[in-house]
Amino acid sequence: MMSTQTIASPENIFNTLWGFQRTAALKTGIDLDIFTAIAEGDRTAPALAKKSGASERGIRILCDYLTIIGLLGKSGRSYELTPESAMFLDRRSPAYIGTTASFLTIPELVNNFTDLTSTVRRGGVAEKGNTVAEENPIWIEFARAMVPMAMPSAFAIADLLSIASSAEPVQVLDIAAGHGMFGIVLAERNPKVNVVAVDWAPVLAVAEEHARAHGVHDRYRTRPGDAFKVDFGEGYDVALVTNFLHHFDQSTCTAFLAKVHRALKPGGRIVVLEFVPNPDRVSPPMAAAFSLTMLAGTHAGDAYTFVELQRQLEDAGFKDVTAHPLPSPQTVLIARK
Repeated sequence: MMSTQTIASPENIFNTLWGFQRTAALKTGIDLDIFTAIAEGDRTAPALAKKSGASERGIRILCDYLTIIGLLGKSGRSYELTPESAMFLDRRSPAYIGTTASFLTIPELVNNFTDLTSTVRRGGVAEKGNTVAEENPIWIEFARAMVPMAMPSAFAIADLLSIASSAEPVQVLDIAAGHGMFGIVLAERNPKVNVVAVDWAPVLAVAEEHARAHGVHDRYRTRPGDAFKVDFGEGYDVALVTNFLHHFDQSTCTAFLAKVHRALKPGGRIVVLEFVPNPDRVSPPMAAAFSLTMLAGTHAGDAYTFVELQRQLEDAGFKDVTAHPLPSPQTVLIARK
């Protein structure tokens, strides 16, 4: 008599152990601009090989693999884009995010996972070996590569603040500004917005390039240095703390937020952008999984729940904390001084 017990499959285990192959295949497809070439009509391996300057055999095997993992479709010998790859991987799309691969796959980040076992045993990386070590050069690449990922959140923040409708001058403090786009979008929306950006000097050089390209450089000033040490000044209407708190433990976050609180004028608002998992810490998947990224790359960082972030903000003196989930895997929190 045949057993009705479900037979377990090791497929998920093997797919996970081979997960690095998915990363390499997608990065190669982006490097060779395969997705844009298909969108432009080069849909067979010979045509794609000619367009990319790669071997026909290599292109065929790569595109078949990209089909297997759901980033391409295939009919006969012809490849086509999926809705996902058409939106995000065709270079002509306004939602193109291919540039992010150059940061997300840099050796400094990938190597954080080469000995995750030791990191788990320690509970984090060494203080001097983490991604927020002083003047870590990876943030220059971040500033150049990650603009497409930031733009939807930057637009959402501008909408949530109703920045375009402000009739009075608005002083904005953009902390750990990186590419600068969160402050730049606010300045684009309203000519009365003035931005002070804080980050390491080489990173701010990239942000200044972006401010100049977007025509707001005359209202964009910088204060280079360590965000924990640099003098922010005071009297700001808005403080932007985007993708920053997750790098540090909760007590450090609270102390830092108290510093931001002192820089705001009465009634001023702080905007926090974070990956915010549900209380179960396993959903939604991308926000919850970000905790592992922080374990592998920081001394004591984490992806914090709304309740934890609310406590940090309130303990720092803020009130009226509200959460605004975005279509992306992130959440915006806004609070007042």
